[in-house]
Amino acid sequence: MKKAALFDLDGVVLDTEKQYSHIWNIVGQQFHPELSHFEMIIKGQTLKQIFASYFPNVAQQAVVTQMLNEYEANMKYEYIQGAELFISTLRTQGVLTALVTSSNNAKMNNVYNALPNFHNLWDFVVTADLITHSKPNPECFLLGAQKLGVLPSECVVFEDSLHGLQAGKAANMKVVGLATTYQRSTVATIADVVIDDFDNQSVTDLMR
Repeated sequence: MKKAALFDLDGVVLDTEKQYSHIWNIVGQQFHPELSHFEMIIKGQTLKQIFASYFPNVAQQAVVTQMLNEYEANMKYEYIQGAELFISTLRTQGVLTALVTSSNNAKMNNVYNALPNFHNLWDFVVTADLITHSKPNPECFLLGAQKLGVLPSECVVFEDSLHGLQAGKAANMKVVGLATTYQRSTVATIADVVIDDFDNQSVTDLMR
């Protein structure tokens, strides 16, 4: 088996993508009505990158930040079906695990408060605060591998967004795509393997 598994957060470990689609749709309609499906355009990117690309105005950034902070403080943080057991099983079998997310530390504090045992799933957590370039740049996954002390070829990435899937491939890692955000046919154009969730998934098969 591969030595390490690197997981995106939203839409992979936690069932939060629909909630984020809702808030970013509101943001898009308010600030960028000329862009269709703004919530899909920015998926997988850090807030810093989104601001750089779409919100150069500092006043707008402040408004969007406040909207997100208030929304995230009241979100439901629930696991994708089978995710917690799958990750726990990986760890019992000696596979290293890292969370590699475009979320910042402030968002992660909300997750930790909602799920007190979440820390125990990971050997390392890469957040947006630790990287310079957003997905599809592979920096975040390469940093995750470095922190775990493994080679990129020894890693499997679990992702749902197109930017995340592309980042995993650019890092030269095996990519397992979750069809939680996009159609299976779309995910399959990038991922090596496509799954709907982690329920009844074989650790041996996916980590091969």
